[in-house]
Amino acid sequence: MAEPTDAARTVLLTVDDDPGVSRAVARDLRRRYGASYRVVRAESGQSALEALRELKLRGDSVAVLLADYRMPVMNGIEFLERAMDVYPGARRVLLTAYADTGAAIDAINVVDLDHYLLKPWDPPEEKLYPVVDDLLAAWRAGDHRPVPFMKVVGHRWSARSSEVREFLARNQVPYRWYSVDEPEGRRLLAAAGQDGLRLPLVITPDGGVLVEPEAPELAARVGLATTPTADFYDLVVIGGGPAGLGSAVYGASEGLRTVLVERSATGGQAGQSSRIENYLGFPDGVSGAQLTDRARRQATRFGAEILTAREVTGLEVNGAARVVRFADGSAIGAHSVILATGVQYRRLTAEGCAGLTGCGVFYGSALTEAPSCQGHDVFIVGGANSAGQAAMYLSRFAKSVTLLVRGPDLSASMSHYLVQQITEAPNITVRARTEVEAAHGSDRLERLTLRRVDTGEAEQAEAQWMFVFIGAAPLTGWLDGTVRRDGRGFILAGPDLTVDGEPPEGWDLDRPPYHLETSVPGVFVAGDARAESAKRVASAVGEGAMAVMLVHRYLEQS
Repeated sequence: MAEPTDAARTVLLTVDDDPGVSRAVARDLRRRYGASYRVVRAESGQSALEALRELKLRGDSVAVLLADYRMPVMNGIEFLERAMDVYPGARRVLLTAYADTGAAIDAINVVDLDHYLLKPWDPPEEKLYPVVDDLLAAWRAGDHRPVPFMKVVGHRWSARSSEVREFLARNQVPYRWYSVDEPEGRRLLAAAGQDGLRLPLVITPDGGVLVEPEAPELAARVGLATTPTADFYDLVVIGGGPAGLGSAVYGASEGLRTVLVERSATGGQAGQSSRIENYLGFPDGVSGAQLTDRARRQATRFGAEILTAREVTGLEVNGAARVVRFADGSAIGAHSVILATGVQYRRLTAEGCAGLTGCGVFYGSALTEAPSCQGHDVFIVGGANSAGQAAMYLSRFAKSVTLLVRGPDLSASMSHYLVQQITEAPNITVRARTEVEAAHGSDRLERLTLRRVDTGEAEQAEAQWMFVFIGAAPLTGWLDGTVRRDGRGFILAGPDLTVDGEPPEGWDLDRPPYHLETSVPGVFVAGDARAESAKRVASAVGEGAMAVMLVHRYLEQS
């Protein structure tokens, strides 16, 4: 007999209201199949249905259902009919007495019965096992592999569903998506006892159910660390993009007790990039997810803690300590802090965009949504590297990709190699001096109003997908009153803090700020959040490493 698809999680379920018969069926099945399959027995149709729902939530497979016909409250045919809604692919067997063979034959049409067995079935080697062997062979011929990872059930055009999918994807948590409009999505909702009014629904591999989960709850359930193990560290790194990960790697590898705090997912904007081709040491390019995964594993291998889904809301100076406060009111202290908070894409202010975010209008998200763009026309707003990388990736799926750029061409803000690739791509079009004036749609994006910035001429364009990569807004508002920033919110550091060679107001040390040091001694900045930074992955990683070197210098002199 061939092995099942997944022996540890594939079930044979038998239900009979007579405890003696129930035990006898389970005993004979275990004798023959127990080494390869899990045998589950129940003594009522209702308890068997509850067992099936639990198996469904855990992602287990059910290969064969054996039900006694003469059960009170819910007979075997009624049970098999309801079980079809949970496991439509399971093979169905009815156990009957000789007098019930007529009902069994009728059940072939009612529940698409695969076989009926007369009781008693002794000897099982002749009357039971050959039947079950054939049913298992037929079941294995189909694709009924279990899904031992996260399941997400939601609406295709739902901002909240999109956020959960994005969170899982960016944190590299395997999941499978089920639309509530599809049969399997409805089966999972029913198994979880939900009516679909509150979505998304997340089902964990152990069968746990999360309804409309927030990021901290989701992070904790998928095994991401959210709570620090200590109250005080040598170094707190705030932000998990390339600069933050670089700081964590070099800080931990050089003996500093280091914790990295990330509000969403490590990788930052770079982590969402489909391909980075100008990063040193990767001549064939590397995806942002791959680079992020390697850096994260490297940091943890050196002993750095990485906290996910923790939002930092304040930074305080308490003598020699630097105190980092979280949104939940808790705090940790450190000798030094590196601010690597990065930037986020600016939001389109065009009419209608806010209400359609996550429902056809996306900021980043190209990797998560790309497969759904198969055969569709896609619009991308932006003219820098992130937009170019997204255009190249989406062009593999979409019917067409249109880049909307306010400037005369791409050369001002996009790397030359990307400009060349876009020019050579047959299904990518660049529309210069064009902006989005409005987005239209009731519950999802349906069309765009585009306007020429030089002539003011407007036109309508059918659209289901728009990805926005415009400008960079630093995530530094929580530093108001603590660290000096420029007019756009970027953090000033080093020479940018001095005026005519004089240190910034309130600076109480007899030396000027180090190159990446902010207006608060012992607090450094690296990456895109720094004023006048290069906005490139390599420079961010380099600044992260340099900031750690300056942290050592600061600690030696403190």
